[in-house]
Amino acid sequence: MKQKKLEIFLQQVPPHPTPIPHLEQYQTPASIAADILFTAFHFQDIKKCHLADYGCGTGIFATGAALLGAKKVCAIDIDTRALQIAQAFAQAHNLSITFIQSSIEDITKKCDTVIMNPPFGAQFSNRNTDRIFLLTALKNASVVYSLHLTKTRPFVKKLVQDLQGTITAEKDYPFPISHQFHFHTKKVVTYPVTLFRILNRNHKGQNKSH
Repeated sequence: MKQKKLEIFLQQVPPHPTPIPHLEQYQTPASIAADILFTAFHFQDIKKCHLADYGCGTGIFATGAALLGAKKVCAIDIDTRALQIAQAFAQAHNLSITFIQSSIEDITKKCDTVIMNPPFGAQFSNRNTDRIFLLTALKNASVVYSLHLTKTRPFVKKLVQDLQGTITAEKDYPFPISHQFHFHTKKVVTYPVTLFRILNRNHKGQNKSH
């Protein structure tokens, strides 16, 4: 599957109809999701791998990973409604994805690759959530792809270093967030975000080592 074809397919993944503000449930644009997935694919971190989508929402990364040949795909989110939507979409398209309702910090299942767009921490109640996602992902996976506000790059690099991880690639994107909550004052606001590929050399995944 070519990247453009994947992007077109991912545009069909439904957004959350009633997103919860403190969970920062912003759908990753299909163009960004497809590019991240193909980046991981070219690093050989998807095909024949055990992959987890942390904070999966309605499942855009899990969907793409299944289409790109992941051996096993697990999609995890705390929100039952988001998982119901993701599961219905996967079943409609005959995609083999396991769905788990859980807080991320409770996940202990090991895998080869985690791909995630964690909450940016813009809501006060969500401060340090990006840290929890990174801590858990680097505890459980050989390689992590994580999307963060570009302005938090120093924090991410320091945390990864403290966790004995190595950032092997970075990529910047403009991330548009549409008006969806009462406190949004503009139709669309675009934030600079950065994808980090983080290698955990002390961890071996389920299917292969990196």
